[in-house]
Amino acid sequence: MGVRRTAVVKLAVSDEQRDALHRTAEQYLYCANRTADYCWSDTSYTECKTNKRGVRDALYADLREETDLQAQLVQAAIKRAVEAVKACVERWKKGQRVSQPTFTAETMDYDARSATFSRNKVSLATVEGRVEPSFVLPADSPTPYERYVLSENYEFRESTLRYDAATDEFYLNISTRRIDGDDEVSEDTGHSDQTVLGIDLGVNSLAVSSTGTFWQGDDYDHWCREFEKRRGEMQQRGTQAAHNALLRLGKREEAWRKQYIHTIANELVSEAVEHECDVIAFEDLSDIRERLPHAKWHHVWAFRRLFEYVSYKAPEEGFSVEQVEPTHTSQRCSRTDCGFTHDGNRQGEHFECQKCGYEVNADYNAAKNIGVRYARKRQHKLRSSPKSGCGDAPVDVRVNGGTLNGESYQPIAGD
Repeated sequence: MGVRRTAVVKLAVSDEQRDALHRTAEQYLYCANRTADYCWSDTSYTECKTNKRGVRDALYADLREETDLQAQLVQAAIKRAVEAVKACVERWKKGQRVSQPTFTAETMDYDARSATFSRNKVSLATVEGRVEPSFVLPADSPTPYERYVLSENYEFRESTLRYDAATDEFYLNISTRRIDGDDEVSEDTGHSDQTVLGIDLGVNSLAVSSTGTFWQGDDYDHWCREFEKRRGEMQQRGTQAAHNALLRLGKREEAWRKQYIHTIANELVSEAVEHECDVIAFEDLSDIRERLPHAKWHHVWAFRRLFEYVSYKAPEEGFSVEQVEPTHTSQRCSRTDCGFTHDGNRQGEHFECQKCGYEVNADYNAAKNIGVRYARKRQHKLRSSPKSGCGDAPVDVRVNGGTLNGESYQPIAGD
């Protein structure tokens, strides 16, 4: 697998183009949710209900009849839903609780036939025919769009159109892959030496970095409670005026929450830039509800949004975003000469290693462990790659006051 790069481009859309994209997204989401309904209807989760070709054969003709979408967009919506259901099935097989995927965010996947590019604009298929919004590109050149999408060394893979309700803007995430075949050392930054910023997500602190920066959740929780209180008061009135006010409040709350997480994402990206990091490592969010049983819906929403926002902001600064297995990151001692793992190490927000006595904030300890886990995974990958030729390449974790090398880290007790 070659080096991949993503260019994030803001689109300048007219009112007519905006309406066409919104209507297209509405029908795209209809296809995705209709597909999820079909796959979920078989409670035995048989293979045929999670096989893309089988589901496409069963639904494609009906969805073409029921919508005005181009063929490629119908197929893309089916693919997205099937992949989401398959992920749920895998969790279900492990004994975890799952619920049917529901698609609400205005995002659409475009391939090379439904999206074509020229230098300063893109042609997108919609229910109203083709629209050609222009790009809003930074003044500084070369931009990520010029370096990757317009480069002869990269080939277009796919793109995702995303609508940001908080800013009322459309963005296009354009995925490319290097095609010269000579630079396969790294899929993320293109070179072997890397510095990683580890990020831990939680309830008390929405995010904590391995550099010791905390983004507290107190203010976020306070305003979520205030919005919930206001919704309850309006629902008790039961009048049409209260219903209309409730709808307006819901839109204000959604915009506020998105803007709040956008601010944290920007600060987190700035933290990575300031410390000259190449990679931001998050914990895998697949089982976040099970791992944080006390987290409310707005916490889980915030975690997923933060990862999404950082993921599309990061390529603009030249670094990648990765996820690692989160098991034991809260119970493991992050000191390089220890690494002892025990349930008793963490007590609430406080971490104290039962072996070496190391004491520190528990979320900060977890953030360092997340960074180190990516570093160890990366170094193992470099050693096992016959093309890398750089088995001793350092992968450092940026921490408060310096770096931590994953190479010297002790294994989990009992691994």
